[in-house]
Amino acid sequence: MSPLDRRTFLTSSLIAAGAGGVGLGVGASEAAAKEASPAQQARSVLADELASRMPFDGEHQAGILTRPQDQMTMLALDSIAPNTAVLFEGLQALSAEARRLTQGDGVGVSEVDDPPPDSGILGAYDAPDALTVTIAFGAALFDDRYGLGRLRPKRLVEMTNFPNDDIDPARSGGDVLVQVCANHRDTVVHTVREILRATAGKLAVRWTLDGFQSTARGPTPKSNKRNLFAFRDGTANPDVTDAALMNRLLWIQPSSGEPRWATGGTYQVVRTIRMHVEFWDRVGLLEQEQMIGRYRVSGAPLGGENEFENPDYASDPGGRRIKLDAHIRLANPRTPSTADQRILRRGYNYHRGVDAAGDLDQGLLFVAFNQDIDRQFATIQTRLTPEPMVDYITPVGGGYFFAPAGASGPDGWVGSGLAPA
Repeated sequence: MSPLDRRTFLTSSLIAAGAGGVGLGVGASEAAAKEASPAQQARSVLADELASRMPFDGEHQAGILTRPQDQMTMLALDSIAPNTAVLFEGLQALSAEARRLTQGDGVGVSEVDDPPPDSGILGAYDAPDALTVTIAFGAALFDDRYGLGRLRPKRLVEMTNFPNDDIDPARSGGDVLVQVCANHRDTVVHTVREILRATAGKLAVRWTLDGFQSTARGPTPKSNKRNLFAFRDGTANPDVTDAALMNRLLWIQPSSGEPRWATGGTYQVVRTIRMHVEFWDRVGLLEQEQMIGRYRVSGAPLGGENEFENPDYASDPGGRRIKLDAHIRLANPRTPSTADQRILRRGYNYHRGVDAAGDLDQGLLFVAFNQDIDRQFATIQTRLTPEPMVDYITPVGGGYFFAPAGASGPDGWVGSGLAPA
């Protein structure tokens, strides 16, 4: 046999042996898979992509300091409970379902003629998928229906109407706000569906809005994502890893004068801000950047080179580089007197198709957490009233809410401090 023939023979033999080995491996794997339950099979397949798990219980609720996931639905609910006991049953059911889904759970099997215990749209296993469910309460929950008025967080009121607002009551307010976030859209849709199933007859939908994060497109892993005006959003957020700073800007402290049950919670501001994108797209790039105060591509402050560079207003007191009414300058003047006015933003883009006039209904689902709405969000929003960008945006919905501390354990529920001891 020639050397060439020998190499050809050996190569063919190795390929055949390899194919046989692979075939035996696949057969064994298939046999093992057949012995596993559908839920076990699903968990094995989804182990890498969907296994990320966020705790539901803890000192603070997840979904506040958590890095924003790609998909979100904001779900505002009104209580239809006839009395306080039924209301608390609904809130307990909400937390129990959220805890189950955020930790991952196999889909149970019911009798043939019974409704299935889960919608099943995620298959045999409800993978956690970095799911967070954040629960907050509106001022309306503390009216005279349930006798909770004395427990209302002292800064919790109905959302203020600012000069440039056009708030639609059908898209604002609510007794309970549920912020559902996950890495994939079907996880969010499934969670909303199961929450509504668990709270049926006690809580009813008031309004809802789906949000999404833009894809991370660099240039670095730390680069913030873009809003629908194409500018990076969240660049100047406070450092969520700085516990002392979070205690100063977010979390209610025991000495705050708030009701005891509010300690460890935070105020949540939600604003549905419609962006008039067709109008914006006809504006010159230089004017857009001057309105924002940053370069559109890099996100750097005007005159700077990188996104996270300090705007250094002190060297530009007259606004030659960054105009005095630029968005970033009004929102965060970076002075000692405004340091405690900062908020933690966690916004999402939204798209609702087109309106009756055929214009795109797109914008920002602005979400912010702060310790004191008057000191922080409302002060900033008032300062932004004269900014040029108001011609291109219209706030149309949302509300003020209070997100309590996290649940205490397997039998705990968010808001349990409202119940008599």
